[in-house]
Amino acid sequence: MRLEDGSGCFVKTGVDLWAERLRIEHDMYTGLQGASFLSRLLAWEDDGTQPILVLEDLSAATWPPPWTPQGIQDVLDTLASVRDARVPGIRRMIAIDTDFGRHWQVVAADPQPFLRLGLCTAAWLSNSLPLLDATATSVELGGTDLLHNDLRSDNLCFLDDRVVIIDWDSACLGNGILDIAAWLPSLHSEGGPLPENILASQPEMASAVAGYFAAYAGLSHLVDAPHVRNIQLSQLCSALPWAARALDLPALDGPNAPTA
Repeated sequence: MRLEDGSGCFVKTGVDLWAERLRIEHDMYTGLQGASFLSRLLAWEDDGTQPILVLEDLSAATWPPPWTPQGIQDVLDTLASVRDARVPGIRRMIAIDTDFGRHWQVVAADPQPFLRLGLCTAAWLSNSLPLLDATATSVELGGTDLLHNDLRSDNLCFLDDRVVIIDWDSACLGNGILDIAAWLPSLHSEGGPLPENILASQPEMASAVAGYFAAYAGLSHLVDAPHVRNIQLSQLCSALPWAARALDLPALDGPNAPTA
């Protein structure tokens, strides 16, 4: 959106559930005001029904991919700053999903949506599920780190000498390593390194992240978000082999098994 002085801005608004999520995001911008990883808050209006959040224009920023080693390191350094951020003045924040490590149980209850993706055979899934589930459910999610909690490559950009992360409506407190683990399949699917090259010795995180994508990628497409399932499948094609390698499971054996 263009303002009267010719400068640009980004406007977000919503009603019902999305209005409350926008209020959470606004609290993050006010509570962390001045943090280098946030875009600048320009204006806020809340009539109680449809709040409006106005942020700085990021159209001139560089949005990955492609990725460079320096860009990856810059994101990792920025996530360290996110983890260390203190949020005592923030009134609204969602609770971390304590069931995040239980998505393999969802797959076990109804494996067909996952199996239709063709990444593995039913025999592979049956033999691997017990270890995948046991490992994922042991993941440590609790903590006092600030998490973005929805980190993907399309939620961050490079502006001048800083990394800017957007869409803070899912922010919570917990184990900050989860932000890295959730980002790595996205990064790898866009030509980045294998997840374990960045986050070694994390089988619990690998299995939990893979379970999340396995539980959703094969479901029906969402009418109001038609590209979500394809994005989840792309990330699953990186996350599931990561989990298999971390747990020393056999290679995926389905007709659509990823090659790396």
